[in-house]
Amino acid sequence: MAVVSPPTSEIRALQPQDLDAVAALEAESYEFPWSRGIFSDCLRAGHPCWVLWVGGQIAGYGILSIAAGEAHVLNLCIGRQWQGRGLGRRLLMRLLDVIRWSRAERVFLEVRPSNPVAQSLYRSVGFTEIGRRPRYYPAREGREDAIVMELVLRESTSS
Repeated sequence: MAVVSPPTSEIRALQPQDLDAVAALEAESYEFPWSRGIFSDCLRAGHPCWVLWVGGQIAGYGILSIAAGEAHVLNLCIGRQWQGRGLGRRLLMRLLDVIRWSRAERVFLEVRPSNPVAQSLYRSVGFTEIGRRPRYYPAREGREDAIVMELVLRESTSS
């Protein structure tokens, strides 16, 4: 069996001219997508926002919030046509680098119980489940809980 290497990709900061493409990718990827306005607000608020380019197009993106020694992965998405090629891991690792550079001690995220692929990716880099948020996500049948996950990057130095 031949080893398939991940496609050549580039990760760079999200720019205002990327908003339409990111919002379109979000709408293709999720039944209950973020609006273009939410992405625009994240950019305007100064959240670290990154896009993953493959073959001249945006294949994914990641949005972070970092404050007070903690980080939160707000959104991480790889377009359906690009999944299964290691790109989600590559983007997540870059986001974790950004978080480390900010000197945050912990990273949190929420993931749907109905998304085992994402859960597996997060666990593979060291995230652990620390709780649940009942009825957090909109769902076809009402609301879906969120699994809350945490990655400890360094133990707190304060007492």
